[in-house]
Amino acid sequence: MLKEKLIGKIGEVRERVIRLMKEHSNDKMSEVSLAQLIGGMRGVKALPCFTSNVDPEKGITFHRYDIPTLCEILPHAANGEQPLPEGIFYLLLTGELPTEADVHEVTEEWKKRRTIPDYVYKILDSLPTDMHPMTQLSTGILALQKESLFSQQYREGISKYDLWDPMYEDVMNLLAKLPGIAAYIYRRSYKGNKQISADPNLDWGGNYAHMMGVENDEYKELMRLYLFLHCDHETGNVSAHTTHLVGSALSDAFYSLSAGINGLAGPLHGLANQEVLRWIMGVKEKLGGGVPTKEQLSKFLWDTLNSGQVIPGYGHAVLRVTDPRYTAQRKFALKYLPDDEIFKVVSMLFDLVPDILMEHGKAKNPWPNVDAHSGCLQVYYGVVEYDYYTVLFGVSRAIGVLTQLIWSRAMGLAIERPKSVYLKDLEDMFA
Repeated sequence: MLKEKLIGKIGEVRERVIRLMKEHSNDKMSEVSLAQLIGGMRGVKALPCFTSNVDPEKGITFHRYDIPTLCEILPHAANGEQPLPEGIFYLLLTGELPTEADVHEVTEEWKKRRTIPDYVYKILDSLPTDMHPMTQLSTGILALQKESLFSQQYREGISKYDLWDPMYEDVMNLLAKLPGIAAYIYRRSYKGNKQISADPNLDWGGNYAHMMGVENDEYKELMRLYLFLHCDHETGNVSAHTTHLVGSALSDAFYSLSAGINGLAGPLHGLANQEVLRWIMGVKEKLGGGVPTKEQLSKFLWDTLNSGQVIPGYGHAVLRVTDPRYTAQRKFALKYLPDDEIFKVVSMLFDLVPDILMEHGKAKNPWPNVDAHSGCLQVYYGVVEYDYYTVLFGVSRAIGVLTQLIWSRAMGLAIERPKSVYLKDLEDMFA
C-alpha cells in the first residue's frame, strides 16, 4: 500500500535530515550577492527539495532519474507508450520506481476520491464564462477547502510530525478531483457547459482528455505525456515556492495550491505557454500564412531582436541546454504530426533561433524551453483555446508541489521567514 510505503520512507528521511542538522547546522551553503538580493534571489540556495533537481547541463531529474529514462521505464496505459502521471506521482512521493501494480493502485485510489461536491460546481457556475480559466481553477480549488482533513485535525490537536498524514489525505483528494474541476471549466467556458462524465475504465490523464471532450487516443497519450512532463521543477520556481511558502504557515493543501496556481498564472511562469503559441500564430500571419521560408523567418527573428523584443520560448532561468521536456514533446510530434504547419514553424525556429541568439550575443541560454513546443500539440488536436493551456500546466504541476507539501509536513519544516534589508542600510553597507 502506498501510504504504508510512505511511512517507512518518512522515518528514513527524517533520520537523514536530523543527522545533517546535527553535524552541519552551522556550515555555509552559499553567499548572497547584491545582484541576487535585488534580482529575485536567483541562484540562492535557501530551500530543501525532497523530489527533484534542475541541473543546468542535464535538465530536470526526479529522484536522479532523467526524463528520457522515465519515458522508457515508467508504466504506461495498456495500448499506449507514454508514462502515466500516476507513476511519476508514486516516484516523487516514495523515491522508488513504481510497478504496474503500484500505478494501478494510485489510479484506483484517485477514482474512489474524484467525486466533486455540488457546491463547487455552483460556485464555478456563478462566475462569468469568459473569466480567465486560471481564475476559475484557483477558485474551484479554494472552494474545496471546506473538505480539508488537515485543517480539521489541526484544530483538534495533532503533533507537527503527524501532520503529514492528513496532508496526504488532502493531497490525494485534491489530485483526484483536479481533472474533473479543470475539465468542467473547459466545457463551461468553451463548449456551452455541456459536461461529460468520467469514464470508469480510464486512467487519470486519459479521463481528463475524455472529460474535456477530445475523444482521440493520440490526445489521451499526449495528455499523459504533458501531465508527466510539467509535474515538478524543484522548489524555487514561483508555483512550487508559493505553495511551499503558504504551506509553511500550516495552511492546508487547498489554500496552498490555490496560491501556487495564482503564481503559475503569471506571464513569466506558466502563462508563457499560451503567449508563445500566440506569438507563433502572429509570426505566421505577418509572413503571409502557411510555412515561411527559412530566409523569411530568419529576417523576422533578427528584426524582432534588433527592435528590443525577445523571442518567447527560448532561454531558461537555470537550464543551459535544450529543455528535455521540449525534446520529449518534439519526439511525440515527429511521430504523430510531422507534416503539421505549426509544428514545421516550431521546428524551423528550433533550427534557427539558437544560432541567431548566440550571434546576437545577449542570451545566456539560447535553447528552447518547454513552453516553445506545447501549444502546437494542443492546437493540432483541436484544443485551440490558448487561455486554457495554463490550466493543463496547473493540473500537472499540482502533482509535484503537493508531493513536496506532504514532505514538508513530514519533516516538520519551519515557517518560511527570510530577513529583508532596508534600502538605506544597503546603501550604507556599500558606501
